[in-house]
Amino acid sequence: MFRKTIHLSTRGEGQIINISPQVEEAVRESTLVSGLVTIFATGSTAAVTTIEYEDGVLADFLRALKTFAPDEANYGHNTRWGDGNGRSHVKASVIGPSITIPFQKGVMMCGTWQQIVFVELDVRKSRERTVVITVIGDTS
Repeated sequence: MFRKTIHLSTRGEGQIINISPQVEEAVRESTLVSGLVTIFATGSTAAVTTIEYEDGVLADFLRALKTFAPDEANYGHNTRWGDGNGRSHVKASVIGPSITIPFQKGVMMCGTWQQIVFVELDVRKSRERTVVITVIGDTS
């Protein structure tokens, strides 16, 4: 097993960061030939997924999230804590904090246009985020 932690400085809600290069680097550093890589975002208002990292798709994705969990909706979390990020928690829960991707011959088995992304969903202007990458597999 090999584990690597990466740190991201985000600008706030709606920022989508392509972390494929960092994950590919972790798989290479592991020296494992085949196996699985899990990417986990710590925090309850952030998520990890795959998407085609293209401006149109990214805009469509963010628009869909706003439709699913609109800014102006009444969230019980906001009533309880008063921090205004109820929608952030809902969106993060739906997308999920982690993904697992197989790799073979040291290369992730992603589709041609499939990139791994970190999604910042908190309403704050900026955050320091941590992503844990864990690689498990075989050396031959």
